[in-house]
Amino acid sequence: MGSEAYPYRNLHDGLRRIFDAYGPQRFFWGTDITRMPCPWTQCITMFTEELPWLRDDLDWVMGRGIRAWLNWR
Repeated sequence: MGSEAYPYRNLHDGLRRIFDAYGPQRFFWGTDITRMPCPWTQCITMFTEELPWLRDDLDWVMGRGIRAWLNWR
């Protein structure tokens, strides 16, 4: 994930810039867990607990956005 240990603070600024550029409806959470150097729970809590600026849009990032983009109900 990053050059630092969990919660990978070296990635937070880059994630924020991407979020600011594209917005919550096009900033999708996802992972290929087979290639991750951390447990599944850390892949999730990195976004749900470690990025406080994301809280108001968490539902979009954690699934609502990709469902809308794919036109899934």
